[in-house]
Amino acid sequence: MITVKRFIFNPIQENTYVVYNGKDACAIVDPGCYFPEEKHILSSWLKKSGLHPNILLNTHCHLDHVFGNKWAAEHYDLELQIGEKELWTFNFAPESGIRWSMPFENYSGNIIFLKEGDEILMGDDKLEVLFTPGHSVGHVVFYNRGQGFVIGGDVLFRMGIGRTDIPGGDSETLLESIRKKLFTMPDDVIVYPGHGEPTTIGYEKENNPFLKA
Repeated sequence: MITVKRFIFNPIQENTYVVYNGKDACAIVDPGCYFPEEKHILSSWLKKSGLHPNILLNTHCHLDHVFGNKWAAEHYDLELQIGEKELWTFNFAPESGIRWSMPFENYSGNIIFLKEGDEILMGDDKLEVLFTPGHSVGHVVFYNRGQGFVIGGDVLFRMGIGRTDIPGGDSETLLESIRKKLFTMPDDVIVYPGHGEPTTIGYEKENNPFLKA
């Protein structure tokens, strides 16, 4: 059985997730830890929980979701996995850091590129990769059908959707991703977003003002 643990990091209040299955597998998703104390919080919790991450994933590569990539990769000997079309966003992230007055050093190791339908194996469980562009050109989400949850990045929020007024964003593409990839999931699927509180597919179908039409 998979457990999802959320941490809120950096001035942009990004959700970093640890997704783990007992002692078999442990993934860090979107490590947004920017300050040393945030990295200490994450590493201390992992050590206390007896977990050693063996998977490093990004839903997308905007700066607030990748601040901790280099640290996590070096600290736990990991290779980064991102969507196959997300390299431009990844390469642009340090420039965004300078513009936001939050400079950082980008991950520089080998990158594993994920495509639609790939599976991240976690012991007896798995996360399915779905391509969901619109907020960024190569955004992906990680869906566990068995337990009914999706690590959704910045596609769908509680009563909101991801920004599209940034490089690589496109509003029509984002809405299409939500309707064709997320809203085809069962209503009780839990959405763990990149910012804010978790929600469900059914709740957003009924209440999200950006998607009621």
